[in-house]
Amino acid sequence: MAKRDYYEVLEISKTASAEEIKKAYRKKALQYHPDKNPDNKEAEEKFKEAAEAYEVLSNQDKKQRYDQFGHAGVGGAAGGGFSGGGFRDMEDIFASFGDIFGGHFGGFGGGSRGGRRVSRGSDLRVKVSLNLKEIIEGVEKKIKVKKHVACEHCNGTGAKNGSSYSTCSTCRGSGQVTRITNTILGQMQTSSTCPTCQGDGKIITDKCTHCAGEGIVRDEEVISIRIPAGVGEGMQLNVSGRGNAGRRGGINGDLLVVIGEEEHPDLQRDGNNLIYNLFLSFPEITLGATAEIPTAEGKVKVKIDAGTQPEKILRLRGKGIPDVNGYGHGDLLVRIHVWIPKRLNTEEKKTMEKLLNSPGFLDGPSADEKSFFQKMKDMFD
Repeated sequence: MAKRDYYEVLEISKTASAEEIKKAYRKKALQYHPDKNPDNKEAEEKFKEAAEAYEVLSNQDKKQRYDQFGHAGVGGAAGGGFSGGGFRDMEDIFASFGDIFGGHFGGFGGGSRGGRRVSRGSDLRVKVSLNLKEIIEGVEKKIKVKKHVACEHCNGTGAKNGSSYSTCSTCRGSGQVTRITNTILGQMQTSSTCPTCQGDGKIITDKCTHCAGEGIVRDEEVISIRIPAGVGEGMQLNVSGRGNAGRRGGINGDLLVVIGEEEHPDLQRDGNNLIYNLFLSFPEITLGATAEIPTAEGKVKVKIDAGTQPEKILRLRGKGIPDVNGYGHGDLLVRIHVWIPKRLNTEEKKTMEKLLNSPGFLDGPSADEKSFFQKMKDMFD
Protein backbone atom coordinates (compact mmCIF):
# COMPACT_ATOMS: atom_id res chain seq x y z
CA MET A 1 0.00 0.00 0.00
CA ALA A 2 1.39 3.40 -1.02
CA LYS A 3 2.31 5.88 1.70
CA ARG A 4 0.05 8.88 2.10
CA ASP A 5 1.43 12.36 1.71
CA TYR A 6 2.74 13.53 5.10
CA TYR A 7 1.02 16.92 4.77
CA GLU A 8 -2.24 15.13 4.06
CA VAL A 9 -1.75 12.91 7.11
CA LEU A 10 -1.42 15.92 9.43
CA GLU A 11 -3.95 17.98 7.43
CA ILE A 12 -1.63 20.95 6.99
CA SER A 13 -0.25 22.94 4.06
CA LYS A 14 3.33 22.82 2.82
CA THR A 15 3.85 26.33 4.16
CA ALA A 16 2.89 25.35 7.73
CA SER A 17 5.24 26.67 10.43
CA ALA A 18 7.08 24.44 12.91
CA GLU A 19 4.55 25.34 15.59
CA GLU A 20 1.62 24.53 13.28
CA ILE A 21 3.20 21.16 12.43
CA LYS A 22 3.61 20.37 16.13
CA LYS A 23 0.03 21.37 16.94
CA ALA A 24 -1.33 19.30 14.05
CA TYR A 25 0.60 16.25 15.19
CA ARG A 26 -0.46 16.66 18.80
CA LYS A 27 -4.09 16.83 17.70
CA LYS A 28 -3.77 13.61 15.69
CA ALA A 29 -1.75 11.89 18.41
CA LEU A 30 -4.36 12.66 21.04
CA GLN A 31 -7.16 11.59 18.70
CA TYR A 32 -5.64 8.18 17.91
CA HIS A 33 -3.68 7.56 21.13
CA PRO A 34 -3.79 3.84 22.16
CA ASP A 35 -5.00 4.71 25.65
CA LYS A 36 -8.01 6.46 24.13
CA ASN A 37 -8.59 3.73 21.53
CA PRO A 38 -7.85 0.40 23.25
CA ASP A 39 -7.66 -2.65 20.97
CA ASN A 40 -8.33 -0.47 17.91
CA LYS A 41 -5.84 -1.54 15.24
CA GLU A 42 -6.93 1.15 12.77
CA ALA A 43 -6.40 3.91 15.34
CA GLU A 44 -2.98 2.48 16.21
CA GLU A 45 -1.92 2.55 12.54
CA LYS A 46 -3.10 6.16 12.17
CA PHE A 47 -1.21 7.02 15.36
CA LYS A 48 1.97 5.55 13.87
CA GLU A 49 1.33 7.28 10.54
CA ALA A 50 0.98 10.65 12.24
CA ALA A 51 4.18 10.05 14.25
CA GLU A 52 6.08 9.19 11.07
CA ALA A 53 4.82 12.31 9.33
CA TYR A 54 5.80 14.50 12.30
CA GLU A 55 9.24 12.87 12.60
CA VAL A 56 10.01 13.98 9.03
CA LEU A 57 8.26 17.35 8.83
CA SER A 58 9.55 18.55 12.22
CA ASN A 59 13.13 18.03 11.06
CA GLN A 60 14.19 20.84 8.71
CA ASP A 61 16.70 18.72 6.81
CA LYS A 62 14.32 15.79 6.33
CA LYS A 63 11.46 18.13 5.44
CA GLN A 64 13.57 19.76 2.71
CA ARG A 65 14.45 16.36 1.20
CA TYR A 66 10.83 15.24 1.44
CA ASP A 67 9.61 18.39 -0.32
CA GLN A 68 12.13 17.81 -3.10
CA PHE A 69 12.08 14.04 -3.57
CA GLY A 70 8.94 12.82 -1.80
CA HIS A 71 9.02 9.65 0.29
CA ALA A 72 12.14 8.38 -1.52
CA GLY A 73 14.09 11.41 -0.28
CA VAL A 74 13.62 10.29 3.34
CA GLY A 75 13.80 6.58 2.60
CA GLY A 76 10.14 5.88 1.92
CA ALA A 77 10.46 4.42 -1.59
CA ALA A 78 8.25 1.40 -2.03
CA GLY A 79 10.29 -1.77 -1.94
CA GLY A 80 13.40 0.14 -1.04
CA GLY A 81 13.75 -1.32 2.42
CA PHE A 82 13.62 2.04 4.17
CA SER A 83 11.26 3.65 6.62
CA GLY A 84 10.79 7.39 6.39
CA GLY A 85 9.75 7.75 10.01
CA GLY A 86 12.26 5.35 11.49
CA PHE A 87 9.87 3.80 14.05
CA ARG A 88 9.68 0.06 14.56
CA ASP A 89 6.98 -0.01 17.23
CA MET A 90 4.93 2.10 19.65
CA GLU A 91 7.76 2.14 22.19
CA ASP A 92 9.95 4.03 19.71
CA ILE A 93 7.29 6.69 19.26
CA PHE A 94 6.82 7.32 22.96
CA ALA A 95 10.55 7.38 23.54
CA SER A 96 10.98 10.03 20.85
CA PHE A 97 7.88 12.17 21.29
CA GLY A 98 6.54 11.35 24.74
CA ASP A 99 6.76 14.98 25.84
CA ILE A 100 4.40 16.17 23.13
CA PHE A 101 1.39 14.53 24.77
CA GLY A 102 1.66 16.72 27.85
CA GLY A 103 -0.26 15.41 30.85
CA HIS A 104 -3.14 13.82 28.93
CA PHE A 105 -1.83 10.26 28.97
CA GLY A 106 0.56 8.33 31.15
CA GLY A 107 2.06 6.46 28.24
CA PHE A 108 1.40 3.44 26.09
CA GLY A 109 -0.75 0.72 27.60
CA GLY A 110 -2.29 2.69 30.42
CA GLY A 111 0.92 4.32 31.51
CA SER A 112 3.03 1.17 31.72
CA ARG A 113 6.08 3.09 30.53
CA GLY A 114 5.58 5.77 33.12
CA GLY A 115 8.21 8.49 32.88
CA ARG A 116 11.14 6.12 32.60
CA ARG A 117 13.83 7.45 30.33
CA VAL A 118 14.79 5.37 27.31
CA SER A 119 18.14 6.18 25.76
CA ARG A 120 18.54 6.28 21.99
CA GLY A 121 21.70 5.36 20.16
CA SER A 122 23.24 7.92 17.84
CA ASP A 123 22.68 7.86 14.08
CA LEU A 124 25.41 6.68 11.74
CA ARG A 125 26.16 8.20 8.34
CA VAL A 126 27.81 6.31 5.49
CA LYS A 127 28.38 7.21 1.84
CA VAL A 128 27.67 4.66 -0.86
CA SER A 129 28.98 5.29 -4.38
CA LEU A 130 26.95 3.91 -7.28
CA ASN A 131 27.77 3.54 -10.95
CA LEU A 132 25.28 4.52 -13.64
CA LYS A 133 23.98 0.97 -14.14
CA GLU A 134 23.25 0.63 -10.41
CA ILE A 135 21.45 3.97 -10.36
CA ILE A 136 19.27 2.99 -13.31
CA GLU A 137 18.42 -0.51 -12.12
CA GLY A 138 18.54 -0.12 -8.34
CA VAL A 139 20.86 -2.29 -6.31
CA GLU A 140 21.32 -4.13 -3.04
CA LYS A 141 24.55 -3.21 -1.30
CA LYS A 142 26.23 -4.92 1.63
CA ILE A 143 28.34 -2.60 3.74
CA LYS A 144 30.45 -3.22 6.81
CA VAL A 145 29.80 -0.69 9.57
CA LYS A 146 31.69 -0.14 12.82
CA LYS A 147 29.12 0.65 15.47
CA HIS A 148 27.90 0.12 19.01
CA VAL A 149 25.88 -3.06 19.41
CA ALA A 150 24.06 -4.55 22.40
CA CYS A 151 26.38 -6.53 24.68
CA GLU A 152 25.56 -10.20 24.21
CA HIS A 153 26.80 -11.12 27.70
CA CYS A 154 24.17 -9.04 29.48
CA ASN A 155 21.61 -8.77 26.67
CA GLY A 156 22.23 -5.02 26.57
CA THR A 157 21.09 -4.40 30.15
CA GLY A 158 24.51 -3.49 31.53
CA ALA A 159 23.91 -5.83 34.48
CA LYS A 160 25.93 -9.00 35.05
CA ASN A 161 24.10 -12.02 33.60
CA GLY A 162 21.36 -9.61 32.55
CA SER A 163 19.64 -9.73 35.93
CA SER A 164 21.87 -8.05 38.53
CA TYR A 165 19.77 -4.96 39.08
CA SER A 166 16.98 -3.81 41.33
CA THR A 167 14.12 -1.34 41.11
CA CYS A 168 15.12 2.18 42.11
CA SER A 169 13.75 2.89 45.58
CA THR A 170 13.65 6.65 45.02
CA CYS A 171 11.27 6.65 42.03
CA ARG A 172 9.99 3.07 42.45
CA GLY A 173 10.89 2.27 38.86
CA SER A 174 9.12 5.19 37.22
CA GLY A 175 12.31 7.10 36.35
CA GLN A 176 10.77 10.33 37.61
CA VAL A 177 10.18 12.01 40.94
CA THR A 178 7.19 14.23 41.62
CA ARG A 179 7.26 17.28 43.86
CA ILE A 180 4.32 19.28 45.15
CA THR A 181 4.99 22.93 45.93
CA ASN A 182 2.65 25.33 47.73
CA THR A 183 2.32 28.66 45.94
CA ILE A 184 0.00 31.66 46.24
CA LEU A 185 -1.98 30.11 43.41
CA GLY A 186 -2.31 26.81 45.24
CA GLN A 187 -0.40 23.55 44.99
CA MET A 188 1.72 22.95 41.89
CA GLN A 189 2.97 19.53 40.87
CA THR A 190 6.20 19.13 38.92
CA SER A 191 8.03 16.07 37.66
CA SER A 192 11.74 15.65 36.94
CA THR A 193 14.23 12.91 36.15
CA CYS A 194 15.07 10.76 39.15
CA PRO A 195 18.51 11.83 40.47
CA THR A 196 19.28 8.37 41.85
CA CYS A 197 18.84 6.24 38.71
CA GLN A 198 19.12 9.09 36.14
CA GLY A 199 15.74 8.12 34.71
CA ASP A 200 16.47 4.40 34.17
CA GLY A 201 14.03 3.29 36.86
CA LYS A 202 16.47 0.65 38.11
CA ILE A 203 19.85 0.37 39.79
CA ILE A 204 22.54 -2.03 38.60
CA THR A 205 23.83 -4.00 41.58
CA ASP A 206 26.58 -5.84 39.69
CA LYS A 207 27.83 -4.37 36.40
CA CYS A 208 28.62 -6.52 33.39
CA THR A 209 32.40 -6.74 33.08
CA HIS A 210 32.33 -6.95 29.28
CA CYS A 211 30.61 -3.61 28.70
CA ALA A 212 31.36 -1.89 32.04
CA GLY A 213 27.66 -1.57 32.73
CA GLU A 214 26.88 0.40 29.56
CA GLY A 215 25.05 -2.42 27.80
CA ILE A 216 26.84 -1.69 24.51
CA VAL A 217 30.17 -2.69 22.98
CA ARG A 218 32.06 -1.67 19.83
CA ASP A 219 31.76 -4.16 16.97
CA GLU A 220 31.31 -4.52 13.21
CA GLU A 221 28.10 -5.39 11.42
CA VAL A 222 27.42 -6.19 7.77
CA ILE A 223 24.21 -4.45 6.73
CA SER A 224 22.31 -5.16 3.53
CA ILE A 225 20.76 -2.06 1.98
CA ARG A 226 18.29 -2.04 -0.89
CA ILE A 227 18.74 1.20 -2.85
CA PRO A 228 15.88 2.10 -5.20
CA ALA A 229 16.42 3.04 -8.83
CA GLY A 230 16.73 6.71 -9.76
CA VAL A 231 18.58 8.03 -6.71
CA GLY A 232 20.98 10.91 -7.20
CA GLU A 233 24.12 12.55 -5.84
CA GLY A 234 23.66 13.79 -2.27
CA MET A 235 20.31 12.09 -1.70
CA GLN A 236 20.05 10.61 1.79
CA LEU A 237 18.15 7.44 2.63
CA ASN A 238 17.23 6.37 6.12
CA VAL A 239 17.57 2.76 7.32
CA SER A 240 15.57 2.56 10.53
CA GLY A 241 17.16 1.05 13.63
CA ARG A 242 20.52 0.13 12.08
CA GLY A 243 22.59 2.85 13.76
CA ASN A 244 24.32 2.67 17.14
CA ALA A 245 22.58 0.69 19.87
CA GLY A 246 21.18 2.64 22.81
CA ARG A 247 22.65 2.25 26.30
CA ARG A 248 21.12 -0.36 28.59
CA GLY A 249 18.44 -1.67 26.30
CA GLY A 250 17.68 1.66 24.63
CA ILE A 251 16.49 2.28 21.10
CA ASN A 252 18.87 1.92 18.17
CA GLY A 253 19.71 4.98 16.14
CA ASP A 254 19.30 5.06 12.36
CA LEU A 255 21.74 4.46 9.53
CA LEU A 256 21.80 7.42 7.14
CA VAL A 257 22.95 6.41 3.66
CA VAL A 258 24.28 9.27 1.51
CA ILE A 259 24.33 8.55 -2.22
CA GLY A 260 27.35 9.33 -4.36
CA GLU A 261 27.48 9.01 -8.16
CA GLU A 262 30.53 7.65 -9.96
CA GLU A 263 31.41 9.58 -13.12
CA HIS A 264 30.61 7.73 -16.35
CA PRO A 265 33.31 7.93 -19.05
CA ASP A 266 30.84 8.80 -21.86
CA LEU A 267 27.48 9.84 -20.43
CA GLN A 268 26.56 12.94 -18.45
CA ARG A 269 23.51 13.12 -16.19
CA ASP A 270 21.06 16.02 -16.47
CA GLY A 271 18.19 15.32 -14.07
CA ASN A 272 16.68 12.06 -15.31
CA ASN A 273 18.11 12.52 -18.81
CA LEU A 274 21.50 11.37 -20.04
CA ILE A 275 23.59 13.32 -22.56
CA TYR A 276 26.07 11.86 -25.04
CA ASN A 277 28.24 14.03 -27.28
CA LEU A 278 28.67 12.32 -30.66
CA PHE A 279 31.52 13.60 -32.84
CA LEU A 280 31.30 12.92 -36.57
CA SER A 281 33.67 13.76 -39.40
CA PHE A 282 32.64 16.11 -42.22
CA PRO A 283 32.10 13.25 -44.73
CA GLU A 284 30.02 11.27 -42.19
CA ILE A 285 27.68 14.13 -41.40
CA THR A 286 27.40 15.06 -45.06
CA LEU A 287 26.82 11.56 -46.49
CA GLY A 288 25.11 10.00 -43.47
CA ALA A 289 26.45 7.28 -41.23
CA THR A 290 25.65 4.68 -38.58
CA ALA A 291 27.02 5.42 -35.12
CA GLU A 292 27.28 3.31 -31.97
CA ILE A 293 25.88 5.06 -28.89
CA PRO A 294 26.80 3.83 -25.38
CA THR A 295 23.98 3.27 -22.88
CA ALA A 296 23.96 1.79 -19.39
CA GLU A 297 22.81 -1.55 -20.84
CA GLY A 298 25.30 -1.60 -23.72
CA LYS A 299 25.81 0.00 -27.13
CA VAL A 300 22.99 0.71 -29.59
CA LYS A 301 23.26 1.68 -33.26
CA VAL A 302 21.77 4.96 -34.45
CA LYS A 303 21.35 6.05 -38.07
CA ILE A 304 22.61 9.55 -38.84
CA ASP A 305 20.79 11.01 -41.83
CA ALA A 306 22.75 12.66 -44.62
CA GLY A 307 22.96 16.41 -44.14
CA THR A 308 22.34 16.31 -40.40
CA GLN A 309 23.25 19.71 -38.99
CA PRO A 310 25.74 20.19 -36.12
CA GLU A 311 24.24 20.57 -32.63
CA LYS A 312 21.12 18.63 -33.62
CA ILE A 313 19.89 16.50 -30.74
CA LEU A 314 18.64 12.95 -31.28
CA ARG A 315 16.38 11.61 -28.54
CA LEU A 316 16.46 7.96 -27.50
CA ARG A 317 13.29 7.72 -25.45
CA GLY A 318 13.33 5.78 -22.20
CA LYS A 319 17.10 5.26 -22.28
CA GLY A 320 17.72 7.66 -19.40
CA ILE A 321 17.27 7.29 -15.64
CA PRO A 322 14.02 6.20 -13.98
CA ASP A 323 12.31 8.76 -11.76
CA VAL A 324 12.96 7.95 -8.10
CA ASN A 325 9.24 8.40 -7.36
CA GLY A 326 8.21 6.08 -10.19
CA TYR A 327 7.12 8.67 -12.75
CA GLY A 328 8.61 7.10 -15.88
CA HIS A 329 12.11 7.25 -17.38
CA GLY A 330 14.27 10.02 -18.71
CA ASP A 331 15.75 9.97 -22.22
CA LEU A 332 19.21 9.67 -23.74
CA LEU A 333 19.99 12.85 -25.68
CA VAL A 334 22.61 12.48 -28.42
CA ARG A 335 24.12 15.83 -29.35
CA ILE A 336 25.74 15.92 -32.80
CA HIS A 337 29.13 17.62 -33.19
CA VAL A 338 31.38 17.92 -36.25
CA TRP A 339 35.03 17.07 -35.93
CA ILE A 340 37.11 19.31 -38.22
CA PRO A 341 40.68 18.18 -38.97
CA LYS A 342 43.44 20.71 -38.31
CA ARG A 343 45.78 19.36 -40.98
CA LEU A 344 45.15 18.00 -44.50
CA ASN A 345 47.54 16.36 -46.93
CA THR A 346 47.89 17.59 -50.52
CA GLU A 347 45.29 15.23 -51.97
CA GLU A 348 42.76 16.08 -49.25
CA LYS A 349 43.25 19.80 -49.83
CA LYS A 350 42.64 19.39 -53.56
CA THR A 351 39.45 17.46 -52.84
CA MET A 352 38.18 20.18 -50.51
CA GLU A 353 39.07 22.90 -53.06
CA LYS A 354 36.99 21.11 -55.70
CA LEU A 355 34.06 21.00 -53.30
CA LEU A 356 34.16 24.78 -52.88
CA ASN A 357 32.73 25.25 -56.38
CA SER A 358 30.51 22.16 -56.42
CA PRO A 359 26.76 22.85 -56.92
CA GLY A 360 25.84 21.31 -53.59
CA PHE A 361 27.99 23.88 -51.80
CA LEU A 362 27.07 26.99 -53.73
CA ASP A 363 23.64 27.76 -52.28
CA GLY A 364 25.07 28.21 -48.80
CA PRO A 365 23.21 28.03 -45.51
CA SER A 366 19.93 29.69 -44.63
CA ALA A 367 19.83 32.75 -42.40
CA ASP A 368 19.44 30.58 -39.28
CA GLU A 369 22.24 28.31 -40.40
CA LYS A 370 24.47 31.33 -41.10
CA SER A 371 23.95 32.49 -37.56
CA PHE A 372 24.95 29.07 -36.28
CA PHE A 373 28.00 28.74 -38.49
CA GLN A 374 29.19 32.20 -37.46
CA LYS A 375 29.03 31.03 -33.86
CA MET A 376 31.00 27.92 -34.78
CA LYS A 377 33.58 30.06 -36.61
CA ASP A 378 33.94 32.30 -33.56
CA MET A 379 34.60 29.25 -31.43
CA PHE A 380 37.51 28.14 -33.64
CA ASP A 381 39.02 31.63 -34.17
